[in-house]
Amino acid sequence: MQRQAIPAIGPDQLTQSIPDDAPTPLSAVVFLLLTAMLFTALDSAAKYLVLQGMAAPFVAWVRFAVHTVLALVFLQVWRRPALFRPKNLPMQFLRGACLFGSTFFNFLALKELQLAQTISIFFAGPMLITALAGPLLGEWAGWRRWLAIIIGFIGVLVVTRPGTESFKPEILLMICAMLSYSFYVLLTRKMGKTETAESLIFYSALAPSLLMLPVALPLAQMPPTALSWVLLLSLGVFGGLGHWFVILAYKRATTAALAPYPYSQMIWMVLSGWLFFGQLPDGYTVLGAAIIIGSGLYIAWREHVLRKAVIDLVTTTPCSI
Repeated sequence: MQRQAIPAIGPDQLTQSIPDDAPTPLSAVVFLLLTAMLFTALDSAAKYLVLQGMAAPFVAWVRFAVHTVLALVFLQVWRRPALFRPKNLPMQFLRGACLFGSTFFNFLALKELQLAQTISIFFAGPMLITALAGPLLGEWAGWRRWLAIIIGFIGVLVVTRPGTESFKPEILLMICAMLSYSFYVLLTRKMGKTETAESLIFYSALAPSLLMLPVALPLAQMPPTALSWVLLLSLGVFGGLGHWFVILAYKRATTAALAPYPYSQMIWMVLSGWLFFGQLPDGYTVLGAAIIIGSGLYIAWREHVLRKAVIDLVTTTPCSI
């Protein structure tokens, strides 16, 4: 991880100065493609560990504990303490708890579900965020995006198939993970107006480490093999480095320009599930994932069109004093 300083601005402002028609740097695309690989490694390692009998709450806690250490070292908190001073500490911890909930429920679900199933459900997050942004943030979606949201959730039903023999209770855990992450993103967008990017990054790791310590320690256990030790300690590296690459990518290009690339994680998840766990998604999972991804891409494109229309209106409307 580089020792590059992150600007003291919120995540929703990282791309604000980038023109919509600016070319997308190759480095931004590479960062997001690497992020997809890192997050696949994170989930694959976690699945292996819980299949080995390690408790999911402890595994999730180690992931954030290592992430906290990395954030302390590479962000050099002691050099610029003012940037890490939160404006609203309870909200920082609530946001961190949402991120931990996402990881915790995900790790629990991974024991029974295929990697392709978990990521397919997780990809429904952008649709839920768009739906909730209206009542929570005042960012109301139009009828086209609402139609995409409905179609996206039909895709979730195709993947999960409730009421059939294929439905597993762990699917509900994965839905909880998706819900937790959606609220984490919404809180990030809301808090990005008042909190620095440094504090948002740091407390998203520190808060889960502190909040879950009383629960995780009683479940602590020694990894059974040397490989388990390596994978356990690597979780925080995969997660922390992945979040860092996301920030670097969106500092260089707009959200709309980069919208397709996070979905490349589906390819890596399917490949990892096949290579390491002998699992391949069935036709329903592939079809449902395609519907979800298509809906997510349409929502991102539509938001880009609306943002550009607003900018054009502002720059072409004459003002009178």
